Amino acid sequence: MTASLPPRTAAQLEECLDACLDAALSPPRLAAGPARELAALTRREQDFVLHWAEVVARDNAELACQFTVFAAQGLRLMNLEAVESWLLQAMDLYDKKGQMPAIRALREVAEFAASQREQQAGVALEEITGVLERFVCGLNGRALGLAPAEAAFTDTETIFLPPVLGRLPDKAANFRLYKAMTVHQWAQNWYGTWRAGQVLEALDTGRLGEDELERLHALESVRLDACIARAFPGLRRDMRALRAALDPPDPEWSSLTARLQAPSARLADSLELLAATRGCPVPSCCYRGVLRPEAVRARFAVRSALERERFRIAVATLIEDQDEARPAASRKAAEIPPETRARLRMQALEDPEMPEGFRYRMLLDGKPVAPPETLESIIESILQDHGEIPPEYLVPAGPGQYRQNAPDGAADRESGWTHTAQEEGVFLYDEWDFRRQHHRKHWCVLREQSIAPAPLDGYHQTLKNHGGLLHSLRRTFEALRGDDRILRRQTQGEEVDIDALVEARADAHAGLEMSDRLFCRRQRDERNVGVLFLVDMSGSTKGWINQAEREALILLSEVLETLGDRFAIYGFSGWTRNRCEVYPVKEFDQPYDAAARGRICGIEPRDYTRMGAPIRHLSRRLKEQEVRTKLLITLSDGKPDDYDPQYRGEYGIEDTRQALLEARLEGIHPFCITIDEEGPDYLPRLYGAANYTVVSDVSRLPAKVAEVYRKLTH
Repeated sequence: MTASLPPRTAAQLEECLDACLDAALSPPRLAAGPARELAALTRREQDFVLHWAEVVARDNAELACQFTVFAAQGLRLMNLEAVESWLLQAMDLYDKKGQMPAIRALREVAEFAASQREQQAGVALEEITGVLERFVCGLNGRALGLAPAEAAFTDTETIFLPPVLGRLPDKAANFRLYKAMTVHQWAQNWYGTWRAGQVLEALDTGRLGEDELERLHALESVRLDACIARAFPGLRRDMRALRAALDPPDPEWSSLTARLQAPSARLADSLELLAATRGCPVPSCCYRGVLRPEAVRARFAVRSALERERFRIAVATLIEDQDEARPAASRKAAEIPPETRARLRMQALEDPEMPEGFRYRMLLDGKPVAPPETLESIIESILQDHGEIPPEYLVPAGPGQYRQNAPDGAADRESGWTHTAQEEGVFLYDEWDFRRQHHRKHWCVLREQSIAPAPLDGYHQTLKNHGGLLHSLRRTFEALRGDDRILRRQTQGEEVDIDALVEARADAHAGLEMSDRLFCRRQRDERNVGVLFLVDMSGSTKGWINQAEREALILLSEVLETLGDRFAIYGFSGWTRNRCEVYPVKEFDQPYDAAARGRICGIEPRDYTRMGAPIRHLSRRLKEQEVRTKLLITLSDGKPDDYDPQYRGEYGIEDTRQALLEARLEGIHPFCITIDEEGPDYLPRLYGAANYTVVSDVSRLPAKVAEVYRKLTH
């Protein structure tokens, strides 16, 4: 019924307000104005305001008056539930800080409504990072990471984006704004904003002032928008729609910057236009972000040194592969073989698809040679930074330079031939190249790295949160500890075998010799199982996934102690073929004690998911166990992946598949538990149709891991 009643008139509302508010405050100063505003509302809304005015007046009459003044505006901007939240926020401030902060909160009703809309329609970067990372991987140029920051910018290796966006009225639109920001930061790399250090040089020489960075960025945005429009018309349509919704048009700026839309426009044109646009206000752009030259400078210095060495080492390796020989071991460190000095050059070829209009072809002894994908990615990255392959890069590295002068140990991650075979604690493993259909011998360098134990707070919290599940699992697993089997027709035993006795008496009556196998004996079949859990510690497991992995391992370790099965836990991660890593969390011969629990709690995300070498290494560990049933169970959140672009996609899947086939030949049964919803697309190829399971809800991972283990070993 309230909804069916007609709205009150202004006079009726004024009378009601006079009754519930302090008479000394309301007429004639406040009641008449709010009454006229409230008269335009529905009866339900009017009753809502009168109810809350009466409630607030019991605490503070002035606060109640202010509420009635701004209530109609609030109801035009928000629904009843949101208006109630606005009022309760003001009341909380009154309780904590007094009358004036509460009144300010009521007067800022429009700001509160905008915040509410942003929260309801907003998108968190954390929710869409995976989607945006795959989007960036599909674009040209070097691989770029994503990270949160107050404003959008790039240091040429990472794209930084705001942690939350809610400027538009729905989530889909805000996602498109994130996408536009991402592609615009990528475009700075690919289309040359930072190429050859021109911006950094202009700042250093004084041709460009710090106060002109915003103007230069606005000019570059015009050029980059035109580049994006030519390459990605669909994206450009979205970006135009975003600007139409959020940015006012500026015809004067458009006419001044028209030349930047030409395909031939470069950063130099934007620098030239700085003076011509100096008196013109810089227009806003919702996806532009900011320029951070010092962040770029720091990355550029490290990357230039690293990529020079990586390029020269990769070229030396390429020449050795072509010649089917290694560099002479007798050469001095860093000496370059004379016969290789003039063999290599880079030839520029026209290519309208490339930002500079050309690409490079490598010539060895005057003939074109196809570089491996790893070298192609290095060349592409060098071109993004320098616009060319500097002449000094074209000298192949001598043997002594394979591990020399590597900043921050990065050459160890990326170099081709590292002489690591003599290092202590290093394992070399083959890797399957499906294109060649054979193994690359001793291709991957793997190390076992220690994992620092963490405090046991997470362990105790897991037992507390999952106490009921743990109790249920223990009961279930206790039933698996061993099965009693009755052996019949035994010479000794606890009971008489009636069937055997009847047959023996029948034989005696027939004149045959009586058998002495007249007893039954119970024999307990003990379990003979060894299982190794291979835990994905790649960076993509950060957050709830990593926590669920730790909880699953804690619960399973607790029940496996009850069961008595031999088990081990290893984490794995990697960064290219020269830094494959496994982390012993609990080895087969180690007890499950406080130290092991601390190492489980210490499992944290690290680098990438290069899986082949860790599977081969841990299959060898499992093969050494003298058990009848050997299980290798992988907990992962996605397909094989690596910083090295060659390993991504089909190459990584085929190498992992080959490693699993090799494990099966050794009598090991692999199984995979993944949270990747795309798992069915590739896991049957890796593990077979029945040897994997996809967990759609990460919170169910602990229970699912235990359930899978019980089924595999029953």
